Amino acid sequence: MTFAGQAAWITGASSGIGAALAKALSAQGARLVLSGRNREALDAVAAECDECLILPFETTDMAAIAPAVEQAWQWSGGIDLLVNNAGISQRSLAVETAFDVYERIVAVDLLAPIALTQALLPLMVPRGSGRIAIISSIAGKVGVPMRTAYCAAKFGIAGYADALRAEVGHLGLQVHNIYPGSVATDVSRNALTADGSRRGISDKAIENGIAPAEAVASMIAAMLRGEREIIVAEGAELALGEARRTPDALLDRIGAIMARGYAERMNEGAQ
Repeated sequence: MTFAGQAAWITGASSGIGAALAKALSAQGARLVLSGRNREALDAVAAECDECLILPFETTDMAAIAPAVEQAWQWSGGIDLLVNNAGISQRSLAVETAFDVYERIVAVDLLAPIALTQALLPLMVPRGSGRIAIISSIAGKVGVPMRTAYCAAKFGIAGYADALRAEVGHLGLQVHNIYPGSVATDVSRNALTADGSRRGISDKAIENGIAPAEAVASMIAAMLRGEREIIVAEGAELALGEARRTPDALLDRIGAIMARGYAERMNEGAQ
């Protein structure tokens, strides 16, 4: 199985995991919608892919989401895979961190992907097929020091995805929670510090992390296998992620509740 002939929309597609996903999916024959803030960087990624729509917008600009969804859907005749990849990390102690740093990270890493997914759902559900992928982090499984805002947002988006999967799984949609460990990107350079400024330096673990192309190859293969929780990590990070993995039996049980009419019973009880 491949994504050949399918339409994939990737946010944060201008660099790192997003850019690597774009190139790998294009190599499989997917049509791509590439979103991010930097049009020039998106153009550079698109130049290495085949069939692309470049759709730049700020993911936290809620007014931009509806027209972006309409444009992407009409261009591709639908979206088969949405990858919520845009995000920002943190490197600061909680006691020193300004509250607006929390607001910014939660807006980018939690509210923005929820908003885009919610805008697409009414179009995807009637088709009875499609995938929604959330790029979380091992820090969305295990609380990591100096990342309290990041962990809060990544734990939150994982919970949203789990609940969404339970609601739409029996309708034909797949929801993938993807938990990368250290991948060799600019994530730590772009992380926010205590006052909200860009950190500007990387971590040794990130510098020595998994190559983006290798990481996304694992992600794509796992999505095609239908895996719901996809942990892409090595060493201690892999062990941490596996220790907090949700058992498939539990995910099946929660999904079965919806398939047996849970929502209908809840709505009847409210009347």
